[in-house]
Amino acid sequence: MGSFTESLRLAWDMATRWDPALWQVVALSLQVSGTATVVGAAVGLIGGAWLAVARFPGHRAVVAMLNTLLALPSVVVGLVVYLMLSRSGPLGSWGILFTPTAMVVAQAVLVVPVVTALTRQLVADAAHGNGEQLRSMGARPLGVAGLLLVHERWALLTVLLTAFGRAVSEVGAVMIVGGNIAGVTRVMTTTIALETSKGDLPLALGLGIVLLMVVALINLGIATLQWLQRDQPAVAERTALAPSAGKGAAP
Repeated sequence: MGSFTESLRLAWDMATRWDPALWQVVALSLQVSGTATVVGAAVGLIGGAWLAVARFPGHRAVVAMLNTLLALPSVVVGLVVYLMLSRSGPLGSWGILFTPTAMVVAQAVLVVPVVTALTRQLVADAAHGNGEQLRSMGARPLGVAGLLLVHERWALLTVLLTAFGRAVSEVGAVMIVGGNIAGVTRVMTTTIALETSKGDLPLALGLGIVLLMVVALINLGIATLQWLQRDQPAVAERTALAPSAGKGAAP
């Protein structure tokens, strides 16, 4: 209990005082995971929406494979990306191994299946109610997918939050391709793993609490946006009904 209390105090101190080294790690974590989420969303949103409305031979096999990739081991992804980016690999000429760019690539590979699978399910559910109507109006599969994506845009924020959580909590892949180099590729999760191996448990727990605080703030922001979006139709309806009620009350 004493270690946990000390960790809470240490986390509060780290969060409230300006420690350049700490906030450099936090900023790099957000930069790498945020970029990987954007890349994964660019691929996964389009691919998932298209899979939800398209029909072709082998469709079920592709969906089954996609669902399998949700449990893709991060260490395996890190190893494959490492082999691809190493000097003897096919992409070794890029020279990005042990850089934040390599970490983005590894996290994006992990994020794409998450965004694609969740988007496919979300758009497929929406298509049951609106897909036939859109097709009857002559919309093609890609057009239907795009319209349903726009229709479900606020629900997709939860998908992106899930993808970001998958990226920001990653340890194995980013440690393999990034090397956990201080001031270059060291992020929150790899720092926690390093401090734990060194036996500095209060600092490791403190960093973990800071990581939870960052994710909680992002989650709060998205939840607020969703709440405001749900509240807007109700406000508009009350505004529209107010003049009618006034006219009805007039003699």
